[in-house]
Amino acid sequence: MSASPVRSRSQSVAAMLGICLVMLLIALDQTVVGTALPRVVAELQGFALYQWVASAYLLTTAVMIPIAGRLGDLHGRKGLVLAAIVLFTLASALCGMADSMLQLVLARGLQGIGGGMLAGTAFACVSDLFPEPLERVRWQAMLSASFGIATAMGPVLGGWLTEHLGWRSVFYVNLPVALLALPVVWIFLPHIVHRRADDAGIDWGGALLLTLSMCGLLLASEQGATLGFGNPLYWAIVVAAIVLCTVFVRHQRRSRAPVIPAHLFSTPAVRQLCVISALTGLAMFVLVFYAPLLLQGGFGFSPKMAGLLVTPLLVCVTIGSIINGRLMPRLAHPEKLISWGLLGLMAGCALLVTLEHDSPVAWLALVFSLCGLSLGFQLPNLTLQVQSAVTRQDTGIASALIQTNRTLGSMFGASLAGMLVNVRYGHEIGAALAGSGVTDARVTQLFDSPQLLVRAQDLQTLSALSHAGGFDAATLVEQARLGLVSGIHLAFAGCVLIAGISFAISRRLPPFADRRTDSPA
Repeated sequence: MSASPVRSRSQSVAAMLGICLVMLLIALDQTVVGTALPRVVAELQGFALYQWVASAYLLTTAVMIPIAGRLGDLHGRKGLVLAAIVLFTLASALCGMADSMLQLVLARGLQGIGGGMLAGTAFACVSDLFPEPLERVRWQAMLSASFGIATAMGPVLGGWLTEHLGWRSVFYVNLPVALLALPVVWIFLPHIVHRRADDAGIDWGGALLLTLSMCGLLLASEQGATLGFGNPLYWAIVVAAIVLCTVFVRHQRRSRAPVIPAHLFSTPAVRQLCVISALTGLAMFVLVFYAPLLLQGGFGFSPKMAGLLVTPLLVCVTIGSIINGRLMPRLAHPEKLISWGLLGLMAGCALLVTLEHDSPVAWLALVFSLCGLSLGFQLPNLTLQVQSAVTRQDTGIASALIQTNRTLGSMFGASLAGMLVNVRYGHEIGAALAGSGVTDARVTQLFDSPQLLVRAQDLQTLSALSHAGGFDAATLVEQARLGLVSGIHLAFAGCVLIAGISFAISRRLPPFADRRTDSPA
């Protein structure tokens, strides 16, 4: 294992600035895209691929995070961070140039590879710079601030860019951030390797099995609503996904150089934190991804206004993280902060289910703020506690494991929420069309997906058809809005249940360990 080079405080601060710019790149992309996506669907059409714009990114991210974490432990993280910035930026440019939803999905998949490399290395870089957990807590506030700046800017910036410069500009905004991050990381981030003498590299066969397992799980979660739960093909996909996951787990136990070392799961805290991380990622993704659709498609707000209303959710994640960082060194049992955050998340998601189009704007902002503040008590603590539960040599893969599980949770959140929203919307609008006696195939095709609610051209076409067919278009559109809102409310109700399960698990977490040696806590 190479020794850590001696660094001055100013060099460590400069290195942290580079990591913060990397976090800015990741967070900014996630928030601006969510606000712009309803307009993307309106221009490129293809609402059936709406959740795939997120799922493709999350799938490749989930695969790359543990691989990048393991490679960082073996060979150092600096080179990976630099390569990831370049790849992420090129993929962002391809997203901006997409001419169809399929092209956008493929480009997002490539972007997810870069994003996974960044997420799999950035958090572990902080532990390299500041090995002592309680000291690291203070520096995590700097990371949280950069994330907060991006998330605060993201929704408003995404809405403004979408309205004035078009949705493609939300992807190009990554370019100047990357140009700032590259030289700072190149100059100031130290090259530190924690490789042990018995390390045997990385098992690329295991990486392939991991990729196939993730694809199987994603298809199983996506195809339920498409194929139908009674379709034998759907259950064949489910069985194939389970078999692939089983083969991957067994392969990792036998491998001399596993992508995800099996010994990590011998620690109860690691197992518990991984589950909480996955469930937190699921709930967080549903909130961040479907709140703009609720506000724009369900309540009729403009992209800019929707961005302003979602901003408190994301800003308060940072505020919660900063408060968490101040409280953690002062509490005898800092692991309880995760439980406190989950209680707040349960309350916030329950209030989201009650929101309607006539809810006061101040109340909308307050409810989103409560959800964000609660998440701020969970996200940094999951990483800090898992880092304290493993040896220094496993810090990278353990940190990556938390990010991977959060990404997996987000991936399933995209699929499950998409299924709930589509099924509920289809049921409501099907009943409305049947009740109005509309049988024109052109009308039913317009109502096939909620993209009608955010696409002015489709609304104009519907108006013209209503004059010829003699039906009330405004009533049908209102029913479509109610169906979309009902589906998103159902997804938020699922988040209440998820937060409750996470709370029950968090109550069993062991005490947080202030590890100051290379031995496990």
